[in-house]
Amino acid sequence: MSEKDFDSALTYTSYLAVDELLKLQRPLSEGPEHDEMLFIVIHQTYELWFKQLIHEFQESQRALEKGDTHYSLAILGRIRTILKVCVTQIDILETMTPLQFNSFRGYLSSSSGFQSAQFRKVEALLGRRDNAMSSHLPIDVQGEIAIITSGNSIWDSALAYLHKRGHAIPDSILARDKSTPYAPNSEVQNVLVSVHQNDPESAMVCERLMDIDEGLQEWRYRHVKMVERTIGQKIGTGGSSGVKYLASTLFNPTFADLWEIRSRF
Repeated sequence: MSEKDFDSALTYTSYLAVDELLKLQRPLSEGPEHDEMLFIVIHQTYELWFKQLIHEFQESQRALEKGDTHYSLAILGRIRTILKVCVTQIDILETMTPLQFNSFRGYLSSSSGFQSAQFRKVEALLGRRDNAMSSHLPIDVQGEIAIITSGNSIWDSALAYLHKRGHAIPDSILARDKSTPYAPNSEVQNVLVSVHQNDPESAMVCERLMDIDEGLQEWRYRHVKMVERTIGQKIGTGGSSGVKYLASTLFNPTFADLWEIRSRF
C-alpha cells in the first residue's frame, strides 16, 4: 500500500483520539479541588501502562514458547522499562500532600485500586492463581481472568523455552495443571544452575525475568510507602485494609526458583 492510499484526513489528533482522551478526566469534587486532576491522570495512565504490560507479556510468551531468544530479550527488556516508568509515576503522586488528597478523598466513595481488573490480569499472567484475585470483579472480567489462569504463566512459558533449548525441565512440571499455583522445585533449580553455567543466551533470558521480578517488587514497595505516607494506617477506599494488605504483598518473588539459586554460583 502506498502512502497516498492512506486517509489524507488522518491527523495526530484523530489517530490518537486526543479529543476523546482529554474528556475522560472528570473530577467529582466541588471547585474541583486542584489535586484531583493529578490523581485521575496518574491512575488513568497506570491503566494504560497495565494494558501495555498485558500486551507485552502475552507477546513475550509467544516469543518464549517459539524459542526466539533475541525477540524474547527485547520484549522482556521493554517490560522492565515500563515497570521503571510505573515506579517513577509514584514520585509525581507523592508531590500531593495528605491534606491535598483528603480534600477530595471522600468523593472516591467505594472506588479502589483493588478494583483494577487489568492489574489482576497482570498478576494472573505472572502466575497468581487464587479465586480471591477476581471474585470481587464483574462476572465477565472473572471469565477473562479465568482464561488467563487456565493457561501458561510467564514462568511456564520460560520453562517451555528452556525445554525447547534442550534443558531437562521435568515432564511433571511442563505438563502440570496450569490453573494451580507453581511451587518452587529443586529439580528446576538444578537445571537453572546448569543454564547459567553452560547456556549464556538462556541465562540472559533468565536475568531479564529477574529484572522484571525486581521491578515489580520495587513498584509494590514504592506503592505501599506512598499509600502509608498519604493515609497512614487508615482503612483504604472501598473498605480495604489499606497499607496492611499492600504490605503483605511485599517481598513475595514471582520467579522464586531464580532467586533460590543465587547462593549456588
